[in-house]
Amino acid sequence: MNEAVFSKIAMLVLLTGLITWMGFIVWDLAKKSQAGRFGTIALFIVLGAGVVGFIVKTVLVEIMNL
Repeated sequence: MNEAVFSKIAMLVLLTGLITWMGFIVWDLAKKSQAGRFGTIALFIVLGAGVVGFIVKTVLVEIMNL
């Protein structure tokens, strides 16, 4: 396994863990602030927009490299 393959696998694994951890933080923030159902949904939509943007960018870059 060369460095490029290791870097790609490590990035996928660690980013997945980071995104999961960020989801837990948002959920914990919603519970501690007693945001309710609508507030929790709003938090996930607004704070999750960055994650969605990152995923869309990654997909577009891969499509354009074909």
